[in-house]
Amino acid sequence: MGRRIISAKVDMFVWNTFQNDARVQNEADTLARAGYRVTVHALHAPGYTARTESLSSGVEVVRHGRIQGLRLLEPRKHTAGRSRVQLLTLMLSRLLTHLAVLVSLLRKRPDVIHAHDVNVLPTSWLAARLSGARLVYDAHEISSGREGYRKIGRMVACLEGAIMPRAAGSITTTDARAKFFARAYGMERPIVLQNRPRLTKVGRGNRIREELSLDEDWPIVLYQGGLQPGRGLLRLVEVTKDVPGAYFVFVGGGSQADELEQRTKELGLEDRVKFIPTVPLQDLPYYTASADIGVQPIENTCLNHFTTDSNKLFEYVVARIPVVASALPEIAQVIRKYDLGVLVKPGDSEDLADAINRLVKDPGLRKRYSSNAETAANQLNWEEQEGSLVELYERVLS
Repeated sequence: MGRRIISAKVDMFVWNTFQNDARVQNEADTLARAGYRVTVHALHAPGYTARTESLSSGVEVVRHGRIQGLRLLEPRKHTAGRSRVQLLTLMLSRLLTHLAVLVSLLRKRPDVIHAHDVNVLPTSWLAARLSGARLVYDAHEISSGREGYRKIGRMVACLEGAIMPRAAGSITTTDARAKFFARAYGMERPIVLQNRPRLTKVGRGNRIREELSLDEDWPIVLYQGGLQPGRGLLRLVEVTKDVPGAYFVFVGGGSQADELEQRTKELGLEDRVKFIPTVPLQDLPYYTASADIGVQPIENTCLNHFTTDSNKLFEYVVARIPVVASALPEIAQVIRKYDLGVLVKPGDSEDLADAINRLVKDPGLRKRYSSNAETAANQLNWEEQEGSLVELYERVLS
């Protein structure tokens, strides 16, 4: 049995270009190093991605389609602003891409099909049914209660509820989400794999300061991740005026990027609020470690936000920088347990400004939280939890 499991083929499906998805890459690398033959099916964006790729860990990457991949790399183009012909073209390209992945999965005949999030779940389920493969479902979000999914939340819940309990294995990102899925769909709790990065020892650097030519020796307040509604980012730009003597830097891209840059100009804050587009995953730790404070001002706008902890929280910890974050349950639990920073009321501008000001003005307090993060980083990393993924696969294949 051990030989059969170790030689098993695992095909993952993710609806992005697999260039900056740390979670999927960590899971794929872990399984490959455990002896599985892993292929990741992702989206192709001609001119930006290779059609096929082999990673150093042994993971093979196969990308499909073209329009969907390019669309994801153009996040500032809102669907609402497209013509009917453009929308029809997008829908058709989406169907064709799913069909291409389905055909590829059936040809490869993997032992396990690993679906990353609900938007690839139906295709992955169908491929598993037709090929006899086992299905593993990885729910990165509570998509039925997600920002931007309000109009289709019930449909998503019905779809997910019909398939998820029948999967051979299920995974999610926080304890709160595991409890939700168990209650909502009458199933065993999924295993929890938090969105932790691998433990990296990146020394304190000046990557951000040098790249942006920042003249003043002010602390750098960093937000990294998707620039999307509901994450408190417009509020973060606006509180800059109440936090003198600090730079505010956004690293990432998304549909709210134009709005944030426009608001920065309206407030005359261009000298202190800076934007850096999405950086390669392997370079991100160097940006994070060159900041002084990491912020996560996410707002309680939906169940998905209420139950999140997110990549950036753990990325800040591994980079050993203090945190200012919204006091939502999963986030607060981590910060309080390890004493990593200051919690604020979600959606409260005054509280957010006061918390950032405290850290900006008190280097000693920043040093204390940074020292605590040094200790916490040795526990809150991917390596400390990846064994649970390998154990799940052993159960699925036995």
